[in-house]
Formats: sequence, C-alpha cells, structure tokens
Amino acid sequence: MKALVLEKKMKLVIQDLEIYQKCDSDEVRIAIKNVGICGSDVHYYQYGGIGAYIVKEPMVLGHEASGVIVETGRNVTGLKVGDRVCMEPGIPDSKSSVSRRGLYNLDPSVQFWATPPVQGCLCESVVHPADFTYKITDKISYAEGAMIEPLAIGLQAAEKGHIKPGDVALVTGCGTIGLLTALSALAGGCSRVYISDINSQKLGIASQYNNIIPINASDENLFDRIMNETEGNGVDCIFEASGSPVVFPTLHEYAAPGGVIVLVGIPVDGFGQFSISGIQSKELRLESVFRSAHKYKRAIRLIDSGNIDVKPLISAVYDFDESLAAYEAASDNKSHFIKIQIQLGS
Repeated sequence: MKALVLEKKMKLVIQDLEIYQKCDSDEVRIAIKNVGICGSDVHYYQYGGIGAYIVKEPMVLGHEASGVIVETGRNVTGLKVGDRVCMEPGIPDSKSSVSRRGLYNLDPSVQFWATPPVQGCLCESVVHPADFTYKITDKISYAEGAMIEPLAIGLQAAEKGHIKPGDVALVTGCGTIGLLTALSALAGGCSRVYISDINSQKLGIASQYNNIIPINASDENLFDRIMNETEGNGVDCIFEASGSPVVFPTLHEYAAPGGVIVLVGIPVDGFGQFSISGIQSKELRLESVFRSAHKYKRAIRLIDSGNIDVKPLISAVYDFDESLAAYEAASDNKSHFIKIQIQLGS
C-alpha cells in the first residue's frame, strides 16, 4: 500500500510498502480518509526525534485520523463494514495497573501511532482495535473526524481545570491545541476565554468564536489587559498551550488567588522555569495533560451537536500526492495555518 514515510530528518517519501496486517477477532480494518498533521509529526520531520523518541528506522507518520471500516473481526460488535469512524491512536496494555485505574493514556507500554518504533496511519489502510475505534455520524465530515484526537486533548485540559460555571480562563498559545482547549473550556462552563499569541492571523481565527477574546501579546501588555478586565483579580484557569519556555516564569501573574494552571503544551527541551514563590503566594494548583483518556465519545457528541465547531480550524486539506507540500506548509513557523490535513480518499 502507499504510505508517507519519514526516512530520516527532512526526508519524506511516498512509498509502496509491502504491509499486511491480519484483522484479528477484536480488530477492524479501516480505509484512511483524512489525517491531520500534528506538531509532533512536524518535529519528527524537522529534527528526527522528540526527546528520547528517535527515528532510527523509516517510519510512517500520522496519528490524527478518520476513515471507513472495510473489514471486521469475528468478535466485533457495534461496528460494521461501511461505518465512518475516527480512531484513538494509543493502544495501552489493558492489564497494566495504570490502565486498570482508568489512566490508560499514561500506560508506559502504550503503542502510540507515529511514535518510534510504532508506525503511523498516513497510509491507505490500518488495522486497529475495535475498542479504540469510534463511529462518527453522517453530520461529521471526515475532516472533522480527524479533529477528534486534538479536541480530546482540549477536553482533557478542561477537565483538569476543574471549571466551574462562569469561570474566566486564559489560554496561552493560539495553535490547534490552544484553540481547541479554549473551545473545550467554554463547553465546560467558562463564561469567556482569553487567548494570547503573537500571530495576528491565528488570533483572527480565534476572534470568529463567541466569548473567545484574542490578545496579541506583541502589541499590548497581557498582564494589564487581564487585570483590567477581571477587576484586578486575574483569571480562574490558565491553560498553557504554547510550549514556549518564555511563558512559564510569569504564568502565575495572570491567575486569581486559588486558581489553577494547566500545562498542556510540552516544551521542546522538556524544561520551563516557574516562580514557585509566586505560585505559593496565591495557593495555585498545577495540573498537567498528557494525551487524553475517555474523551472521544464526548468530543464526537460536542461536534455532532454543534456545541463545538472545528471547521474554522481546518486551514488546508492537501491530496495525498501533495503530502510533501503539506509538511512544508505545516513546518512554516510564520504561517497563519491552524490545522493542515492530508486526504487519502473522498
């Protein structure tokens, strides 16, 4: 089958691979339709690794996907050939102590698409456990279905924020995850969400949504703006979604006493400096997010109901044979694109 393969840093090729995966009794075979390009995919492309995960052998990229079922195992119920689906990309060990506690996203043995040495899903078809495959309604396009994975992370972040109705939040970072976190915070009960960045075009996309208030941190003082609009109290929840270590030292300044900081973005080098005394002086809570667990069905319901609209975030969809151009566009740090996808079938 045809697949998009990262052979090494900055070298992507579309190849015909001799891949055959048997569809076992509890699995389904899925013809892939749309695949989103994630920041981690771009990082593997640009640098050949993320932390301890190094691309040592050719690897198929992609983990945000939708498709249609073309085969089912004999034990599969609730899914059938022809169903339109999206897939949770991490397969944990169901018997591990972490998974048994419900925290399967933290299972150290999880097999996660496009994380070396695990192959990704940017290929014509994949075999996947039925338990991690979710039906989407006809109201949800394949492009929207491929947004379920990043939306699930936003919902994970909102849950970690312990949002109360009427809360005010700040999201730092106006990328895909930042915007989906902002939308999740609104769906979770926030009355308004400020979102900061230095990319005016991305902030312009954020301004399309009711109760998301964009702030260009290169044009105005973020602290003054937040304090002026919260009567000097600060926000109840801060979601750090940029992964920029520049942001970390001052995060506590924007928070109301007793508030929470949720770490969503991951710094490239894994480090960020905090003001511990600043956090303690306000008795702020620190929470963190790593992927998601038990969020896919909620994400699907929110898109299906219209409570969350992800369509404005899908900036461009490239055909599969244009994959190299898609990755070049996604790698442009100055780009106004939010989410770029690759389409393998209509």
